[in-house]
Amino acid sequence: MMAGRPERLYFTDDDEADRLLAESPLALLLGFVLDQQVPVQKAFAGPLELSRRIGGLDARLIASLDPVELERAFRERPALHRFPGSMASKVQQVCSIVAERYEGRAERIWTEAGDADDLRARLEELPGFGKMKIESLAAVLAKRFGVDTARGLVPDHPTLGDVDSSEARAEYQSWKRSMKAAHRSVPGR
Repeated sequence: MMAGRPERLYFTDDDEADRLLAESPLALLLGFVLDQQVPVQKAFAGPLELSRRIGGLDARLIASLDPVELERAFRERPALHRFPGSMASKVQQVCSIVAERYEGRAERIWTEAGDADDLRARLEELPGFGKMKIESLAAVLAKRFGVDTARGLVPDHPTLGDVDSSEARAEYQSWKRSMKAAHRSVPGR
């Protein structure tokens, strides 16, 4: 599927979820969609649990689901996200783009990008993908999967792309918490 694909990504505390993230470009992409206002582990375990609840992880399937059914799958306890309704909608929108523009193959977003600018433009078209999320996904693609077109988007600060073990994830999360705390302590914020 992708040259240099790792056996797993260490984003969750669930080996099956970590393996799915490495095996399925759609799972990886949806993990990034869900990586908002929830812990990394919860966000990236979401694609596996969604797959279990709807009978597979396929962009065309998710895009074609009744939005009420998809939201129900997100709300089922334990909820897949802190904001199940809005995240179900975002996931469905991203899957619709993947289904329509990339024939259901999420990896085509990066494998067919001509260069870093093209990759950035493709990712910016996805709901919920701003600068930070794009840089973090690019870092994962470049550092874990060897995607050359992503290298030009990798920031010079730690990202999930630097996570290669559970310990590294804990260090990354500690760094991120300290950066958020420092940002909050700046007067006028």
